[in-house]
Amino acid sequence: MTKTLKIIEVKSEIGAGTRGASLGVDAIKIAALDFGSRFFKKHKSVEVPNENHLLLEGTGSPYAKRISGILTMVERVSEMVQSTLDEKQFPVVLAGDHSTAAGTIAGIKAAYPKSKLGVIWIDAHSDLHSPYTTPSGNMHGMPLAMALDEDNLESKVNKLDQETINYWYQLKNVGNIAPKINYRDLVLISARDMEKPEEFLLKKNKVKIYTTADVRKRGVERTVIDTLVYLDHCDLIYVSFDVDSMDPTASRGTGTPVAQGLTEREAGKLMSGLITNQKVCCFEIVEVNPTLDRENQMAEHAFEILIKATNAFRNE
Repeated sequence: MTKTLKIIEVKSEIGAGTRGASLGVDAIKIAALDFGSRFFKKHKSVEVPNENHLLLEGTGSPYAKRISGILTMVERVSEMVQSTLDEKQFPVVLAGDHSTAAGTIAGIKAAYPKSKLGVIWIDAHSDLHSPYTTPSGNMHGMPLAMALDEDNLESKVNKLDQETINYWYQLKNVGNIAPKINYRDLVLISARDMEKPEEFLLKKNKVKIYTTADVRKRGVERTVIDTLVYLDHCDLIYVSFDVDSMDPTASRGTGTPVAQGLTEREAGKLMSGLITNQKVCCFEIVEVNPTLDRENQMAEHAFEILIKATNAFRNE
């Protein structure tokens, strides 16, 4: 049975340190026009209101910048994803910075509170920082910690004020389920730029990681099979694709590029391979930043990956 796709646009960038990711969604739409595609005409689309006006104000806590706005966004995205799943539609989330992924996970859990959710995180980073460990205070480095209800106090370097502690508690508890996922239900692909506090958690919790070198050694198909076998105990699977998982030689149109990433072809094969699994209930593409790009290259790559994934999903 072919599910109906619903595109959820999240033009938020308050969790990023570099400006411009909020323009990523429209850049992907422009790429679609340049390719002569009717993708955005064919599928229903809805936009989640953003809090980008906060960029003109102070950052608040240095260890959790604009955390009140992040909480608002996570709650809004959660509600939109939940209602989309309740309508038996398949949410395709196109977002700015990666912090709102905590909202996507919260929304899936709200729709299916009793189901075990697996997460495939295709990203140059592990996004496992908390306000206690972050070197930057940028909250797009924290969505998995939010979903895992993880403070990582063993690696604590920052002293938080009470207001930040309260907001952080609320973020981890959106939907009144915490943790929403477990470390055993998580697979990282192409992660290659982690700080010590994150490495501590990955090692301590024996998180499954396929580096870019692993993907090449095994081949994309084998990586897809092994990832899905590893998550076979999960009832549902969510795939989050950060474009910085790709190598910057393909395009520099993202805020935190890291060398030795996937090629656009590898990323496309990976996404289309994963999406065909029946348990996948939602996927997401984040962190396209056209202000850092030449000729909208990254948005074009992202759109091609989106098309490959949705074509595989719909068996067209």
